[in-house]
Amino acid sequence: MFIPLHDDNPTIRTPVVVYAVVAINVLAFLMTLGLSPIDQQLLVYRRGFVPARIGQLVERRPIPVTIQRLALNQFGQVVPFEEPYQLPPEPRQVFLSMLTCMFLHGGWLHLIGNMWFFWIFGNNVEDRLGHVAFLLFYLAGGLIATVSHWFVDPSSTIPVIGASGAVAAILGAYAITWPWARVHTLVFLFIFITMIDVPALLVLGFWFVGQLWSSLQGNEAGVAWWAHIGGFVAGAATMPLVGSLVGPEVRPRRPPPLDYDPEL
Repeated sequence: MFIPLHDDNPTIRTPVVVYAVVAINVLAFLMTLGLSPIDQQLLVYRRGFVPARIGQLVERRPIPVTIQRLALNQFGQVVPFEEPYQLPPEPRQVFLSMLTCMFLHGGWLHLIGNMWFFWIFGNNVEDRLGHVAFLLFYLAGGLIATVSHWFVDPSSTIPVIGASGAVAAILGAYAITWPWARVHTLVFLFIFITMIDVPALLVLGFWFVGQLWSSLQGNEAGVAWWAHIGGFVAGAATMPLVGSLVGPEVRPRRPPPLDYDPEL
């Protein structure tokens, strides 16, 4: 297991979009905590992405799903039971869910994991592309990731939420642009814990291989592995083109060493 802590890759611009996206995701998650369990489930179904709902754009029919509730049985015990619920065939809601799903998360670890990687690697991509192009790149990457998940499992009625696909596009963009940037990484190896500096390509490549391996093994059902894979590949494939459109990269000047004497 490894946790990247920070990279050695200076920037010029303040990453205002990174700050804003992190703030929106945190705020959205905090707002969901104030909802009842039933309302949380309804929010995930309505604002998360349900692959089977794409079919509603052609066949205008409701999709049956189930909501988990708690009730008292004849012995006075609190037991869970499933209540049927119909997802309405509303094209506007279906299209919006492909965007809103990127700003919902299922728990603190889900949120922190996504935002941590985005915080470390997103600032350099924003610095390279500029604020507006970076925001569009992020959202487009998330949409491609969502479509990738739909392509693999178009009949699924399990809602997909999280910024993972969009963040994966940023990771792919970083890996292809600065493969040899040094990343300070905390490594857990059995009972040993150490910190090493490794190239970004190794850190992000290991992350990508892990996603690919998990998708092939079917580990952790309910995780949209192919959204991660599709987002990463899309980011890596399109970053050179988008970078060429916004112009050449301007690298910040590093400060001279303390013992530097310009007169020598």
